[in-house]
Amino acid sequence: MLDGMDVQDRVLRNEAETVAFARVFAQALGRRDAVMLRGGLGAGKTSFCRAVIRELCGDEHLEVPSPTFTLVQHYETADGQPVWHFDLYRIEDSEEVYETGWEEALGQAIILVEWPERLGGLIPRQRIEVTLSSVPDDPGARRVEVSRHG
Repeated sequence: MLDGMDVQDRVLRNEAETVAFARVFAQALGRRDAVMLRGGLGAGKTSFCRAVIRELCGDEHLEVPSPTFTLVQHYETADGQPVWHFDLYRIEDSEEVYETGWEEALGQAIILVEWPERLGGLIPRQRIEVTLSSVPDDPGARRVEVSRHG
C-alpha cells in the first residue's frame, strides 16, 4: 500500500500540479486499497479522483463524470483491476451505502471515496486518507496530506 509514496504533506500550486501528484499517487496504489478523500466543497477531491482513475486506466482522456448523483461509478484498470469511485455527499444515513455495492467493492476493488465521513462506522480500518484543503492567500493552491491507517 503506497510503497514509494514519500510525500505526506505538500502544497500543490495549481490544478496541473494536483493532476501530476494524483498520477504518481495512482501508481503507488495496490489491489483493494481504500482511499478516503476529505476536504470541503471545491477542495479538488473530484479532480484528484479523475486524475487517479485516468492514470489507473491508462487513458488521459477517459470520461470520468462526478458520481455526485449516481453515488458510484465503476472503471477497470489497464490490467483488469476494478476501480469504484464513490461520492457520498448526498447520503443521509451510512446504511444507504449498502445500496451502492459497497461490500462488493471492498472485497475486490480499488475504491476512492469522496465524503467518507458519511460512512460513519463503516470506514475501512485499513485505508489511505487524502485531505485536500485551501491555502491561505493562494486561492489556486491546495495542501494535500496523505496518511495510512490500519
